[in-house]
Amino acid sequence: MSIQTRRFMRLIVFFDLPVTTPEKKRAYIEFRRFLLKDGFVMLQWSVYTRITNNYDDTKKHMRRLERNAPPEGSVRCLEVTEKQFTSMAILVGQMSQQEKYVNSNQMTLL
Repeated sequence: MSIQTRRFMRLIVFFDLPVTTPEKKRAYIEFRRFLLKDGFVMLQWSVYTRITNNYDDTKKHMRRLERNAPPEGSVRCLEVTEKQFTSMAILVGQMSQQEKYVNSNQMTLL
């Protein structure tokens, strides 16, 4: 499949996890480490995003998130196309360096 016909997607994870006890803080740290190991990057505080090759790849990462989600708190996911993601308006602030240089055009294709 060529890069022109590939349908890149974004999986966006939003979370709000309690850190009131050492066990809950550990669960938060483990979940954040999982996100980073699975290729997610921080978009802003408690919002992480990951580029995926297609809908099936997005579903695979969604299942990984479900298996690794902590037992308490709030974790939400949103699937959007790369075109929808790139049309996001930044109202205050600016794009991070990683956002400027990493998009579907630079994604390594296997």
